[in-house]
Parts: sequence; structure tokens; C-alpha cells
Amino acid sequence: MVQLNDNYLKLKAGYLFPEIARRVKAFCSANPEAAARVIRCGIGDVTEPLPPAVIAAMHKAVDDMAARETFRGYGPEQGHEFLRHAIAQNDYRDHGLDVADDEIFVSDGSKCDCGNILDILGHGNRLGITDPVYPVYVDTNVMAGHTGEANEAGAYAGIHYLPCDAANGFVPEVPTEKLDVIYLCFPNNPTGATASRAQLTAWVEYARSHQALILFDAAYEAYISDPAVPHSIYEIPGARECAIEFRSFSKNGGFTGTRCAFTVVPKTLLAATATGGRLPLHPLWNRRMSTKFNGVSYIVQRGVEALYTPEGKQQVRGLIDHYMGNAAILRTAAQKAGLPVFGGVNAPYIWVATPDGFTSWEMFDRMLCLANVVITPGSGFGSKGEGYFRISAFNSRANAEEFARRIAAL
Repeated sequence: MVQLNDNYLKLKAGYLFPEIARRVKAFCSANPEAAARVIRCGIGDVTEPLPPAVIAAMHKAVDDMAARETFRGYGPEQGHEFLRHAIAQNDYRDHGLDVADDEIFVSDGSKCDCGNILDILGHGNRLGITDPVYPVYVDTNVMAGHTGEANEAGAYAGIHYLPCDAANGFVPEVPTEKLDVIYLCFPNNPTGATASRAQLTAWVEYARSHQALILFDAAYEAYISDPAVPHSIYEIPGARECAIEFRSFSKNGGFTGTRCAFTVVPKTLLAATATGGRLPLHPLWNRRMSTKFNGVSYIVQRGVEALYTPEGKQQVRGLIDHYMGNAAILRTAAQKAGLPVFGGVNAPYIWVATPDGFTSWEMFDRMLCLANVVITPGSGFGSKGEGYFRISAFNSRANAEEFARRIAAL
């Protein structure tokens, strides 16, 4: 009989966001009169339309596909050269960072890349993952067989959890033990925290001293407004020798429905072979992309390219200002309700402590049933997320203001 992948059986619960959707659907079915009132501030999905510059570029790209002379078939799996150049120039070289065009790999999402990167990493790596954390980091390692079973608290054997709490500002401390692969996400999902230059420097120095790899998720870097906060791990000297960076166009350009992101794999980044040698990861990721991925559509890539035009940059700024305006409203409302509040300043997420006596899922149910609003329970991000919930600022202004009124009444 065909054998299944037993590692999937280690997963202790359904993926967080489908479980939220299931509960909301059940509530709406049981309470049809309340269904129309439900405001969703749980999943971090954008609500505003694509920028006009993107729409215009996509329309032109559609016209390109309508003529034999300009038609595009299969494109490079790594991304079209016009987009790789625009990314490397605007996001890195214009800021004094040494990133070459061919170190950019265009994909259909950072979530995908964070999981797919495991294809080029070995099974014996000691993993360091923050807690609370974006669930994809943990679950994909479980699926790949890089962990043991989970204990009663949901912690998997084989993962060194890096606790993040109010005491350390939700930024993990550098461990004393040796780790091989470390996941960092800043601005952070779910807590909204940012890491200072000194804190990231400490992690880069740790990684270099232990020949470790940092997987740096910078999907929300466009939301940083504090000039002292780094936007890229490559702003830290030596990071090109120890870090891969993931970025997304979902949250800055609104591409959650059209799918586009990129990963930076420096050619200077080395990893150990089974025989003790050291080889670059860049050609391995290039081979992985060429073998398992056919590339993002030409139309979408032309749309993303338009984000780097003067008009596109201005329109992206407008989107970010809109969502951060929502964040300010939601953050203030939670504070006025007497709840301890974190994040929401350099990130579109507000991380809120539950009132005494409430678990995070109890708070989810209370907010849904009594206020008809959807939040994300903190325990879905790890054991250290218990006692918190996340509010997403991705919504209309009217919904953000109504959410604020309801939480005040509740």
C-alpha cells in the first residue's frame, strides 16, 4: 500500500487561519442576523484596491499578450530581468546595500518561500524559532521531518524555542547554545515588534560565529516609520555571509490576491556538506526554482514593476498611511479599554493582552459573540502567545472606526 508522510500526523491542530474561518462560519450560520455585522480584523489580508499604476501596467501587459510580437510564454523561473533589476536597485542598491540582480528570486509568496527554503537545507540542523511566531515556520519544519513529536503544551522536540514577551520587548535574546537555522521576523508578525540595529547586529554576530543561517522575514518592512529601525538584515555588516531575506508585495502593494514576492539569496552565503566541505546556497536555490517552479506570470510581474515608478511609490505610501491610520485608531481604542497594548507603530498589527481570567480563544469567542468582531487568538502563534490576541489593521477606515466603538462598548 502507498505510504503517506507520517510527519503530517505530528501536526497537533488545524492551521490557525482556517480554524478561525471555520469558527466564524459556524457563528454566522447560527446567527444570520449578526453575520452582516461581522468585522474581520483577524487574518492579515489587505482590503484596498491595487494602486492605479499597477492596474495600468497590468492592462498594458494584457495587451502585450494579445499580439504575436509582444506575447510572452514561459518566463525565467527566477523572475523577469526587468523586475529583478527594479527590486535590487530600488530596495537595496539605492540604500547602499550590495545585492545583485541575480540574487533576487521572484516568487508567488513569502509564505511559500519560507516553507520551500527547507528543500535546500539538511535534516540535521538545530532550529531556533521564536515564540510566539508565524505558524508557517514551525509547521513546515514538522512536515519536512525536522522535528519530533509535540508535547502537551504543543512544543515540538527538535525546536529550540526563543521566548518573546513584554519583558524583552518581543525580541528574542541571543541564546548561549549553538543553533544552525534561526527564524527572525521584523517587523514582527504577530506582535508588531521591531528589532533595533544593535539587536540585529547581535544576531548576525552570533550566526557568523556559529556558522548559522538566519532566515529573515521582512514582509512588513514597508511599514517601518522610525528611521533608526533597519528595513533589511543586510544593513548589518556581515549579514550577506549568514542570512537569507524574504520580502512580499502583498502587504505594501496589495498583492495578496495576485501573488508576488521575492527572496534574496546572496552568492556569498555558504553551508556545510555532509562530508565537511562548504558550498554556496545560491546555486541550490536557483536549481530548486528551476526544477519546481515555473515563475510568476508576466502580467503580475509588470504590475509589480510599476510599484517602483514615482507614481507607484506615492500610491504605495498612500496604502501604508491608510493601514497605519487604522492601526492608530485600533491601538488607541484598545488602550482606552484598559488593555496593555504592543505594536501598531511600525507594523500593521496590534498585540493586546487579554483581560485577567480570559484565555486567548475565550477572548476570540467573546469578541465574536458579543461585539461581532474577529481577532486572532495569541495561542495560535505558540505557547507564549497565550494571554494575548492580535488585531489586524488591514481593513477599511469605516470598519476600523466601528471596531473601535465596539471594543469600547464591550
